[in-house]
Amino acid sequence: MEAYLGIDVGSVTTKLAVVGKDGELITHVYLLTQGKPIQMVQQGLKQIEQQLPKQVNICGVATTGSARYLAGIIVGADLVKNEITSQAVATLHHIPEVQTIIEIGGQDSKIIIIRDGIVIDFGMNTVCAAGTGSFLDHQAQRLNMSIEDFAQRALDSKTPARIAGRCTVFAESDMIHKQQMGHRTEDILYGLCQALVRNYLNNVGLGKDIRPPVVFQGGVAFNQAIVKALREELNTEVIVPPHHELMGAIGAALLAQEETVISNNGSKFKGFEVSEEQYHISSFECKACPSLCEIAQISLDGHVLARWGGRCDLWERSPSN
Repeated sequence: MEAYLGIDVGSVTTKLAVVGKDGELITHVYLLTQGKPIQMVQQGLKQIEQQLPKQVNICGVATTGSARYLAGIIVGADLVKNEITSQAVATLHHIPEVQTIIEIGGQDSKIIIIRDGIVIDFGMNTVCAAGTGSFLDHQAQRLNMSIEDFAQRALDSKTPARIAGRCTVFAESDMIHKQQMGHRTEDILYGLCQALVRNYLNNVGLGKDIRPPVVFQGGVAFNQAIVKALREELNTEVIVPPHHELMGAIGAALLAQEETVISNNGSKFKGFEVSEEQYHISSFECKACPSLCEIAQISLDGHVLARWGGRCDLWERSPSN
């Protein structure tokens, strides 16, 4: 049975998804990255191997996410793709009529504009936390509650408090002010959800032609209060697809299938045995020019597999130097 593996390594979570020849999900793994992308990829591979039926054969692998190049080196990826392409491919596979994709993760957020099945525009936020999941996580911790309780209680709000959400620091001080004024906790919580949505639309979505169908994905889509706030702000239905948190990995797996069919050269996948290897990450300062870039490198058994991190491609071109 042919299958294809997609690996999405983000700053907060690491996702692995295996799809069959028909593009349907066979199995998946969802892990917290915890600042250890190599170990999480290896752990994910171990779990995927245990979950896969014995007759399944991995015929192609692709990686995506912020650590896609690192993950690609480890597993022997056939393809390394950016998050925009991977998210769009997965969404179009499940919801072909989609025109707007809203993706909010733990540390960044994206908007993808699609017309007639083609990505024509996109926007990303990788700097300000106020339009990402970490914004809500931080406020939940301050209020001494889990993010699950946060979402549930926010849905009970009757008169949401208006929270200034353009900046995490200002939002926190405004939240404290609303508490001191006597606003109900539920109203403050939903006010924070509305603030995140406003920040997202005023930054990532600024100037974008948002048309329905609108699909909302990423880890924050678990939060039904955010889904509700998006629907109210956009005044349209917002679709949350099944496995919305895995769309990057699913898209990568679908792209791996396409690449394998086109190239017809077989897969470069190193196999599940790489989960047992001991990789070593180190860095050094390049003195080839005045920029003095810090170059990172990954090694296995004393052999350098790859280098990256420079302003030019000197070390990417010559990993054996």
